[in-house]
Amino acid sequence: MRLKLLALLALVAGLLAGCGYNQIQTTDEQVSAAWSEVLNQYKRRADLIPNLVQIVQGYAAHEKEVLTKVTEARANVAGLKATPELINDPAAFAKFQAAQAQLSGALARLLAVAENYPNLKADANFRDLQAQVEGTENRIAVARNRYIKAVQEYNVTVRVFPNNLTAMLFGYKTKANFTVEDEKALSAPPAIRFDGAGKASADAPKPAPDPLKQGY
Repeated sequence: MRLKLLALLALVAGLLAGCGYNQIQTTDEQVSAAWSEVLNQYKRRADLIPNLVQIVQGYAAHEKEVLTKVTEARANVAGLKATPELINDPAAFAKFQAAQAQLSGALARLLAVAENYPNLKADANFRDLQAQVEGTENRIAVARNRYIKAVQEYNVTVRVFPNNLTAMLFGYKTKANFTVEDEKALSAPPAIRFDGAGKASADAPKPAPDPLKQGY
């Protein structure tokens, strides 16, 4: 009886492996891990922003609109429930990315405006925070690229035959991904222009397009 049970278990394991079940599990875990790193870097950026705003405020308190927009954008991001399950909800994923894009734009504007204050640029604390923020932006880009590759591998896995049959049986669906257009919008540097008074201002990058409307 025991031998029959072992044989049955071996047969089931073989069937699951042959139909791509194990591969789906592996790629699904890779996506979750990659997304966790994206969230980790986003959180690191959000944690740095209050200190950055406080230092800038000490030198450029009258730049109230810029400071307020950064604070509000950070609050919008913090108000969203960022969980691993978010990547399985296309609408929530799009909303989360829109909020992050808004924060990226507000933060870029803040750093650009800071260029108008020599004393602020000379502040060692500000320079350190600026370097950390800029470094975090690079880390976010790396984390997002890893997520893109992980989702690509997963989506291919659940769409090819016979894995697609297994995916349908167990309810696995393709996951939302960042798009090339989205990447370009988030990485675009702020445009600096001078008005009639000679005061420099910065235009934040345009909001990233909805990834759900771009296709994966």
